[in-house]
Order: sequence, then C-alpha cells, then structure tokens
Amino acid sequence: MTYRGKRRERWGEQIQWGISALLALAGFVFLAVRPWGMRFSGFLLVGLAAILCLEVFLDRWAKQAKAGWWCRLAWRTVLSLVVVSLAVTEGIVMQEGKADLSDIPADAVVVLGAGVNGTEPSLSLRTRLDAALTYLEDNPDIPVVLTGGTGYGEEISEAQCMYDYLTAHGVDSGRLILEDQAGNTAENFAFSKELLAQRGVDPARDRIAVVTNDFHIARSRLIAARQGYGYAFGIPAKLPWRHLEINYYLREAFAMVKTFLFD
Repeated sequence: MTYRGKRRERWGEQIQWGISALLALAGFVFLAVRPWGMRFSGFLLVGLAAILCLEVFLDRWAKQAKAGWWCRLAWRTVLSLVVVSLAVTEGIVMQEGKADLSDIPADAVVVLGAGVNGTEPSLSLRTRLDAALTYLEDNPDIPVVLTGGTGYGEEISEAQCMYDYLTAHGVDSGRLILEDQAGNTAENFAFSKELLAQRGVDPARDRIAVVTNDFHIARSRLIAARQGYGYAFGIPAKLPWRHLEINYYLREAFAMVKTFLFD
C-alpha cells in the first residue's frame, strides 16, 4: 500500500473516531437532561458510536487476518439484517400511526394510560385524553374504559387521573369505567376485556376504538389481537413537539420487535 493510501486510511479512521465521539457526546447529553424526554435517542446515539468504533477494529483485523475478514463479513451481514428488519417495522409503525380512523363508529372505547406527574397527566397522557375528548363528543352513547394502574411517582392511578380530566371537561361520569390495576399494555387490554363484557360489549366481535399516542398504535393493535380483540382500531394522539415524535417513533420500532418475539 502506498504512503498516500495509508494516509487516506488514517484520515478515514480519524473521521470515524471523531464522528463516534460526537455521537457519544450527544447521546450522553440526551441521557443526562431528562426533561427533554430524549433518553431513547441518547441510548441510540451511544449505540451508533459503539458500532462505528467496532467497525474501525474489525477493519484493522480484516487487513491482518483471514479470520478478521470473516468476522467483519458476519458482523456486517447481521447488522444489515437488523437494520432492514427495523426499517420495515418502522414503516409499519408510521403507517399505523398516521392513519386517522376517527370517523369509524365504535361499540366501546379503551383509553390507554400513560404517566401521571403526581396527580396531573403527563404530556403523553394529556394528548391521549384530548384525542379521547374529540372522539367521545362524536360518539356520545358508548362506554369508555380508562385503563392504567399506579406507577412510580404517581399519587393516583392513571385511570383516576383520566377520569378526573375527562369529567372536568364535561364527559358524563356514568359512561366511564375505571380499570386501575394494569401495569402494561397487555394487562390494559386483558383487564379491560372483563369490564367491557360486563357492559354487554364483546371485544372479540364488537368494534373497539383504542385511544393512544400515534407511535403506539401499531403495537397496541398487535397486543389487542393477542388478547382476543377482533377489531380494535386506533385513535391517534400526537405529541406537540417534533423531536419527541421522532424519539418515540424510533423507540417504538425496537419495542415492536420485542413484543413480537417475546411478549
């Protein structure tokens, strides 16, 4: 290899190291500043930095030994498959999240809980409740299950918080059903199923409108189908800030894969 070729190779490595350092720095900033709500993006940036560093070492090893060449090939093959799988999953998440099915009438509504700050709804939960208010105004005569237990730092259950918010905004309390034990989305649907049956609604047969954030709709529908909901469709609630939407859409692709394989 000529001197010029070696110099270009060193420059290439230095650029990779520099990009890795910038990605890692940005990632640690996102992780440290919790109010931004960008922790997943922080982990993702740190992971990308680690991948670039690993690429440098594999390139060096591949130039020195045949085993290194094969290891680099295997690594890049696996990485390509993972990236393609996540890209396809992300496409599904985005397609489901952008679909607006709010014109479809339902036999019942399930509002999925999210974080509560003391007794007040978090930003994510408030957007879900505002989307629910709009849908309930157009569909005034159907029961509504508010599902969500009490998590860390929450003084009241998510279901109670939703009840307080909706009734304060004029929703008839008689149509609201509280489910305050669920700790995750699977339990949301499992426990809500029993309460719906008590109101004469059969989730296996009837149409159920599920109110949640837009990025969460695809996974929610997958979990609902596994819980025996025959026709659950999403009512999307959008977060107000673009950077949060990007963060949660990226995270949801990984969550979808986890749910599909392990949950």
